[in-house]
Amino acid sequence: MPDIRHTPKAPTRARTLAAGEGIDAHRHDEHQIIYAGSGVVAVTTDAGTWFAPGTRALWVPAGTVHAHRAHGTLDLHLVGLPPDDNPLGLDAPTVLGVSPLLRELILAYTRSPEDTSAERRRLRAVLRDQLRACPQAPVHLPAPGDPRLAAVCALVHDHPEDPRTLAALGAATGVGERTLSRLFRSELGMTFPQWRTQSRLFHALRMLADGMPVTSVAHRCGWASTSAFIDVFRRAFGYTPGTHNRRG
Repeated sequence: MPDIRHTPKAPTRARTLAAGEGIDAHRHDEHQIIYAGSGVVAVTTDAGTWFAPGTRALWVPAGTVHAHRAHGTLDLHLVGLPPDDNPLGLDAPTVLGVSPLLRELILAYTRSPEDTSAERRRLRAVLRDQLRACPQAPVHLPAPGDPRLAAVCALVHDHPEDPRTLAALGAATGVGERTLSRLFRSELGMTFPQWRTQSRLFHALRMLADGMPVTSVAHRCGWASTSAFIDVFRRAFGYTPGTHNRRG
């Protein structure tokens, strides 16, 4: 990530990004919570890409270099916390489950960042309590380092509809299936099918945010049927893809 900006204070605010718009690579000396009130936010670090629809938020620890990208019209909400205020005790970017209450707290807290009233301080205290209790809900596409693995991951990610097995992809890139299987587990911490599912869900969120019909998304992302896609999506995010753009 070249030309990294250093913004010491992590802002607390709400802003709107148009589809495809981004915020370039930067880092803060404070922690930050990133939440999409509508649309989907993708946050990229050296370790990979995390993506969050409305049932997820992303915790970005102080000092982490990260960049944002909007999929669909993004209602972006940012909450900054001092480096000594880490209610989650997390030292790596983490996707968090967002309850209806936590969602409303984030929206309310970012609405008037200049407010210094006692009411706002109480709101912050409740927000921190809810953060401490929220579960981790990984929606992460880790980035490969090994060039052999990177070549296979690029084929999968660039062509989510591609049904080829790991053996076939290995044959296309000149790497054995057993070697690739080992690299997926050791480098990315998941199996090839798990990584491909995460990649396909990433594309699905982006396509749904852009208004593409569910059946078309299922086909373009490689699911055998629309019902299979709906089942995987519901298990990953807690709601069906047909309701995705009506959230918010």
